[in-house]
Amino acid sequence: MALMTYRQALRDTLRAEMLRDENVFLMGEEIGVFEGSYKITEGLLKEFGPRRVRDTPIAEEGFVGAAIGAAMLGLRPVVEIMTINFSLLALDQIVNHAAKIYGMFGGQASVPMVIRTPGGGGQQLGATHSQNVELFYSFIPGLKVLAPSTPAEASAMLKAAIRDDDPVLFLENLALYNTKGEMPVEPADVQPTEIGKAAVTRPGTDITIVAYSRMAHVAAEVAETLTAGGISAEVVDLRSLRPLDRQTVVDSVRKTGCAVVAEDDWLTYGIGAEIAASIQEGAFDWLDAPVRRVAMAEVPLPYAKPLELAALPSADSLITAVRETLAARGRRLETVR
Repeated sequence: MALMTYRQALRDTLRAEMLRDENVFLMGEEIGVFEGSYKITEGLLKEFGPRRVRDTPIAEEGFVGAAIGAAMLGLRPVVEIMTINFSLLALDQIVNHAAKIYGMFGGQASVPMVIRTPGGGGQQLGATHSQNVELFYSFIPGLKVLAPSTPAEASAMLKAAIRDDDPVLFLENLALYNTKGEMPVEPADVQPTEIGKAAVTRPGTDITIVAYSRMAHVAAEVAETLTAGGISAEVVDLRSLRPLDRQTVVDSVRKTGCAVVAEDDWLTYGIGAEIAASIQEGAFDWLDAPVRRVAMAEVPLPYAKPLELAALPSADSLITAVRETLAARGRRLETVR
């Protein structure tokens, strides 16, 4: 095992999959000569050449459409969209074509493609470059949407995505690229993980914290902090937003009796709302307090650093939500007695 950054895990996994399968190729803006805006494709053009590492024009709808056609003909394109915000320019191709071709063609054609794209705030990139719009895609049947939080998960889930016969949106929060974690030294030793399975990353007994991507890291930090105060928090990392592993979440809440959902998105209509509804449907009789949600402020994300940080969900806001939930639980139990 070795300590590796999220960025390096992605790069090494792409290389390993290109060596394994000659049908895997990369395409996107500035991924070749410039080696990617975030250096995920560093060195790959030199090793594999322009046939398999293809720089594209600044035309998201065009090159995503080209990737769909290539996938239908048997190749396995991995498309890098510089930021998830730019994916909105290819919304028609992603939603009306990639997601629907298998069903509309009666299974005669599939679209085994991956769209890798970073998002998230905290980097002072302004409101139109700092969004988490994964909800748009998680809403669409026919797509798979993944949001790994650690280098090991990123590697295992990227392998699974590339080998999957359905179109996959692979979300990478910008704040995670330099985070580190242990994983096998040789990328070939990483086994693809099952798509659609959440993970209990930290067991606990008092409360369940459900999160994904960057907020899964925050949840783990909060759980560690709460331990000093005698609170045992269980952390569930969703990892996959579509398909969504409701059962793992429900099983955890049935054990702990209360839950907080944390996400790097707006509260209204968010992923957290879907999780809260799933908990209500599957664990209502086990709940000792209302499910609380922690999310970003309902504003276009400010550029000024103090305002940006104030708008984003934080460890402090999550700790407050946990304590308020446990207080409500205590009051309810006192009432029952």
